[in-house]
Amino acid sequence: MLIETKNLTKRFGGLTAVNQVDFIIEKGRINAIIGPNGAGKSTFFNLISGFHRPSSGTVFFKGIDITKLPPNEIAALGISRTFQSTSLFDQSTVLDNVVIGHRLRTKSNLADAIFRTKRLKREEAACREKAMEALDVVGLTKSADKIVASISQEEKKRTAIALALATVPEIIFLDEPAAGINPDETEGLTELIKKLNRSGLTVCLIEHKMHMIMNLADHIMVLNYGEKIAEGTPKEIRGNDAVIKAYLGGSASA
Repeated sequence: MLIETKNLTKRFGGLTAVNQVDFIIEKGRINAIIGPNGAGKSTFFNLISGFHRPSSGTVFFKGIDITKLPPNEIAALGISRTFQSTSLFDQSTVLDNVVIGHRLRTKSNLADAIFRTKRLKREEAACREKAMEALDVVGLTKSADKIVASISQEEKKRTAIALALATVPEIIFLDEPAAGINPDETEGLTELIKKLNRSGLTVCLIEHKMHMIMNLADHIMVLNYGEKIAEGTPKEIRGNDAVIKAYLGGSASA
């Protein structure tokens, strides 16, 4: 077990976005969370990564209670994520965006920056090295010096994944990584996710492209109106009547 949630709940006023969800993510697997729009999927990610504080319930990482930790401390433990809307600095280069990720692992402070200390220079070099390694993994080495505003949506998706990788995570949460890209690009991204998993990284993703999920995930949880309505292998989810009714529109072969 890498991540476990117990009775995880988030209320926004009178709206319950996530309702008493129990979920376990085992190390080394590709996990997926599916469900219709507004089902609470992104909120669930936000609760695990510290961007929202739960109304009740608990989040554990390797048996440690991380429920009340801020996002930076959770990321430092080895939990990284991307966002539904790609959050990058459009007027900076691809490399500079990814360098930011490894800053999480550095110790330089304001004084180091002012006096350009040896520690600062050493850590700057380490950040660039780690960023280039991450760009190599996602296939963007040749795009390192391009301005983010000039690259394609698919390249932005890969840059966001590289940024997450630069934090040196044990698990990466991907929020709709294939949104807004074409079928060929989706296939390429699927292969990248498999590659990340083969390297030892645990993956959990939200995605609406069912063909991608069914051919990628080892384990799937289905949310509807904030509640877990099903959980299991792709084969089990395909044949689940509650899932078909709530999400798959009567056909599990979408």
